[in-house]
Amino acid sequence: MSSRVNQKERTRQAIVAATRDLIRTGDEVTMPAVAKSALVSEATAYRYFPDLASLLREALTGVWPSPESALAPVAGSDDPVERVACATEALLRHVLTYQGAVRAMIAATITRPAMAAIRPGYRFGLIDYALRPLDGAGPADAAAVAQLKRDLAVVVSAEALFTLTDLCGLSPEDAIASAVHTARTLTRAATGKNRLAAARV
Repeated sequence: MSSRVNQKERTRQAIVAATRDLIRTGDEVTMPAVAKSALVSEATAYRYFPDLASLLREALTGVWPSPESALAPVAGSDDPVERVACATEALLRHVLTYQGAVRAMIAATITRPAMAAIRPGYRFGLIDYALRPLDGAGPADAAAVAQLKRDLAVVVSAEALFTLTDLCGLSPEDAIASAVHTARTLTRAATGKNRLAAARV
């Protein structure tokens, strides 16, 4: 029994490892491609993971950098505008690097809205960390910070990047620059109009 359990775990790990290898190429990630790379049948892959989204969720764990690591270039800054700009660029560059997996995850969860919760939601932790200097704002300002986080979730996202590249025809670099500009503008407007910067004092 123990050897059978060990074999199942080895097979599972082989499938996850093969998925991570495909993710790092940036190419399209599909269950047939994963099965071929893991040297198992597609049916076997589906026995371990009921759908591609579930497999991607597990395989992406540890692939994305922590918010602390992503914002290391501005670790000494308390300026929310600069921190948000850094967070936006960090996220979108990683989306480009792993865009095959990101597109697959978006496609899987858009066509099955009930599975939306399975998406990693990496942007939210990144935005929270970027705006940490605003922690401690009073009740009124706390509501403004919450609204800013929602606004940024629209911009600091793979969907925004793919809209700019796929639909607007921008190059990846121009798309990132546009998203960073928008994130800066939103943050500057919110922190200026509502004097949220005072929360850092």
